[in-house]
Amino acid sequence: MALLTPPTPDREPVPFTELLQSLWPLPQEPAMWWQLAVLASGGLLALWVGHHLSLRLQRAIGPPTTDGLRRVAVRTGALVSVPLLFWLWLLAGSALLRHWMKVRTDLLHYVILAAGAFTLVRIGVFVLRHSFSPGSRLKAWEGALTLTIWTLLALHIFGWLPLVNEVLDEYAVAVGDTRVSLLTGTTFVLSIAMLLILYLWIVKALDVRIKRARSLDASMKAALIKLVKLVLLATVVLAALITSGIDLTTLTVLGGALAVGVGLGLQKTVSNYVSGFVLIFEESVRPGDVIAVGETFGVVQALNSRHVVVRTSDGLDVLIPNEDLVTQRITSWSYGDRDVRLRIPVQITHHDNPEQALTLLEEIAKTESRVLATPAPQAFIISFGDNGIHLELAVWVNDPEKGVLELRSRINRKIWSRFKDRGITLASSPRLIGIAEDASNDGVTKQRKVSKPA
Repeated sequence: MALLTPPTPDREPVPFTELLQSLWPLPQEPAMWWQLAVLASGGLLALWVGHHLSLRLQRAIGPPTTDGLRRVAVRTGALVSVPLLFWLWLLAGSALLRHWMKVRTDLLHYVILAAGAFTLVRIGVFVLRHSFSPGSRLKAWEGALTLTIWTLLALHIFGWLPLVNEVLDEYAVAVGDTRVSLLTGTTFVLSIAMLLILYLWIVKALDVRIKRARSLDASMKAALIKLVKLVLLATVVLAALITSGIDLTTLTVLGGALAVGVGLGLQKTVSNYVSGFVLIFEESVRPGDVIAVGETFGVVQALNSRHVVVRTSDGLDVLIPNEDLVTQRITSWSYGDRDVRLRIPVQITHHDNPEQALTLLEEIAKTESRVLATPAPQAFIISFGDNGIHLELAVWVNDPEKGVLELRSRINRKIWSRFKDRGITLASSPRLIGIAEDASNDGVTKQRKVSKPA
């Protein structure tokens, strides 16, 4: 009859294990039947009402461009509608049974705690994931993370956590003088997971703060972000080791294994990480620089831990390892300043007036908006060739990130049009098309080249 005793504030609930034993094979107390009825009706009602409410809330969610706070609130309501309704129904049913029917509600007490914990965890994980970004990598682990956290809380609520810990602690291995059990490993993994979430949140907040700092240039911002990530990640690992009870002296074994791994197969990885810090602190390559490495020409978009992202004029993002930028020759179009000279060769025939052509080339260059007025465009006579006079137009631009192919094409088109209007002929090199043989009267055969303009 203990279950029929009216609850008192100082009365502890019956252990959950005893409640489960009282349910087998059938509940013997009417109070238990009442609680099971509340649970069943609450589950069905929450599923039915929550389903329809979730559909209405889903339709109320606007596109990503709408108010962010309102959209997050509506999506949160859609996600937790079922467990929240179930939790509220259990609270109401428990209050009704305790105060009107004067029966104990120990079973509802445990289920209310578990349902409330699941609702809060679901809301917390969703809001935390959305605080990173709607499409963050945490989205794929949102369900697993929610289930893991709630399982730990549920084991604590039902009083089964000590038993689970005892079972996990029975399986252990000795690492030196330290005993490492399955409980230790599980605690370490869970601690790493929880601390990594905190790490991601702190890194994102600091990343936004550092990028907004006006007193730092792009290289120093990248360096600070990398250092913050490295320090926080090391702190996360040490904190997880201490939380799980692993003796830090065992790290000597791990350090030896890591050194062997670096020596055998991680040289490139470590080299790229170190090279990344060298590039940042030397400021030889910065975000926004225009560089050429081998056959790759483009604008530096980002300096990452292992590679540099270079966007080419074709819209392609090329990932270049940091080590290549340290060991290879780099042509930077914007290291000292962003002024770059572009050379455009032109060849005219010997019959044309070179002075007129030089003046016309300079006039054409001044019509381009990208060409700088200072230094002014200049045209030169380079040499007198067999097939014509070699000229060269030199212009300066200060936006190399836009590329020079389009500018060169526009200038060449204008040169062809203006030269044609002024009667200036663009010369071309001859092309050998055959060898003809001439037989003289004395029987001696002579060869001569027959060619025409290319």
